[in-house]
Amino acid sequence: MTNILGISAYYHDSAAALLVDGTLKAAAQEERFSRKKHDPAFPIHAINYCLSAAEIELKDIDYIVFYDKPLIKFERLLETYLSYAPKGFISFLSAMPVWLKEKLFLKETLRKELSALSGLQKKDLPALRFTEHHQSHAASAFFPSPFEKSAVLCVDGVGEWSTTSVWLGDGNQLTPQWEIKFPHSLGLLYSAFTYYAGFKVNSGEYKLMGLAPYGEPRYVEQIYKHLIHVKDDGSFRLDMKYFNYATGLTMTSKKFHALFGAEPRQPESDITQKQMDLARSIQVVTEEIILRIAQSIKQKLNVDYLCMAGGVALNCVANGKLVKSGIFKDIWIQPAAGDAGGAVGAAYAIWHEYLQNKRIPSQKYDAMQGSYLGTEFSNDTIRRYLDTENAPYIQLDDKALFKYVADLLAKGHVVGWFQGRMEFGPRALGGRSILGDPRNLDMQTTMNLKIKYRESFRPFAPSVKAEKCSEWFDLDTVSPYMLLVSEVNKEKQIKPDKAGSGSSNDSSNDFGLKKLMQTRSQIPSVTHVDYTARVQTVHKETHPKYWHLIDAFEKITDVPILINTSFNVRGEPIVSSPEDAYRCFMRTEMDYLVMENIILKKAAQPQRDKDTQWQQEFELD
Repeated sequence: MTNILGISAYYHDSAAALLVDGTLKAAAQEERFSRKKHDPAFPIHAINYCLSAAEIELKDIDYIVFYDKPLIKFERLLETYLSYAPKGFISFLSAMPVWLKEKLFLKETLRKELSALSGLQKKDLPALRFTEHHQSHAASAFFPSPFEKSAVLCVDGVGEWSTTSVWLGDGNQLTPQWEIKFPHSLGLLYSAFTYYAGFKVNSGEYKLMGLAPYGEPRYVEQIYKHLIHVKDDGSFRLDMKYFNYATGLTMTSKKFHALFGAEPRQPESDITQKQMDLARSIQVVTEEIILRIAQSIKQKLNVDYLCMAGGVALNCVANGKLVKSGIFKDIWIQPAAGDAGGAVGAAYAIWHEYLQNKRIPSQKYDAMQGSYLGTEFSNDTIRRYLDTENAPYIQLDDKALFKYVADLLAKGHVVGWFQGRMEFGPRALGGRSILGDPRNLDMQTTMNLKIKYRESFRPFAPSVKAEKCSEWFDLDTVSPYMLLVSEVNKEKQIKPDKAGSGSSNDSSNDFGLKKLMQTRSQIPSVTHVDYTARVQTVHKETHPKYWHLIDAFEKITDVPILINTSFNVRGEPIVSSPEDAYRCFMRTEMDYLVMENIILKKAAQPQRDKDTQWQQEFELD
């Protein structure tokens, strides 16, 4: 038996993953345990979880592999600072102490951490290996995919040098084809607009994407004229005079601000039409570049399938456009496409490429097991915890549970849903979710403002029974990881009243966030203002309890869909444990909490003082 532990750490979204004889046994992000969003620290809790899931100790691991090569990254930093000198001196002084103290000697740092974790002497630790950053991304995308042969596209901010790379995956091998190097980065271009719009880089990109449909693409021409030059094959170069990320402490330069006529928006200030238009414009540019690259890949490699990873692969709007284009027969995207997924890819790279183990992909399912790879808790464990809180609850068998909860949802209640193994990656997929009725027009605003404590414009995703997806959405492939945006079918749409009748749906003159008040489909709370939705197809084989709940809801409402958003509030990671779930439940306006077969009603819980300090503990991003 061969045990391989993959680790990503020290930049953002640290994580651990465990392969046992080539099967993904467990994977989790450190933030879920530490409760620090995007935690970059050494993933001690995630590693301990992975080992416990396999009932082994660190001494039983054969290989430990880190997801990038710090010496090459250090080389890139030095070359960048030298090429821009003396401009980047302040940033250089800020970065170098950390590198000279910790990151440059990462191998020794890792050995120290692993020794402390396990009690083993450094000389007795398992073999330590390193993969390149984009190699880890590519491996995480191809090796768990259902394809025997495919192209692989990795697009992110930056790894060591690569910002965009293309690979050919065939059997158990990945062969690099071409790359675009730092500082020319589509991911960092998108992050520059995230920063300029007043959101936090490496977490606010979702907000920018969600804001885009409220705007108009007024700045597309300016972006192409001044910021980025794109060739027919999708390769590109940025004009670095407009950016500050290569050597500075901000993303954009004064020249960027002058181009768009203002300083960056201050976080938490009002969002204006300008931010919406900027979001729409950079989204359009991103989609067009991804499509050009995809067409070039198809022409040069002549393959039928595409796999994707890297942070830009989480842009589900661009992904939906790529599927709709028909360039490839199908695409598969790593659900943890960002740095966390690098832990999975690093482990797979050792198993298949270094150890040369044969790969036999499933033609029907991928190897990610629905991404349900995290912690799980029994009814007994949950009950024991709730008893310590003197929390009243009831317990039902599965059949009664599904019917009871479906009825609650159909009556407009908001339900916290804590079931089975925790999801790996940024999306809640029915394991750690907050659920609602998609037919309820007010549900989007209610869940955003009263439960998630976040901006009202943020869209919610529909979870739909996989076999009913085509009846509601213009999507002819599966989307189990909520990574594809698709249009709601025309017959389910409700067009705004353009007659100027003054009715509640009279929206002929609405702009910006006023569009939120429009009823756009039979499932308005999961239909974005452009008639699209970020679809999750729920499969009976990978998550039977969630599928049965949606099925029970359909029996009551004739709608096989639920609102699904992550079980957390703004600034907090998705809940991991029953303690996390109950604390979040009690500090929000959720009506019910369901943990496995146990149901709690908010109104029946012991009264607790409102903990206002708790909301201030988390950084508002």
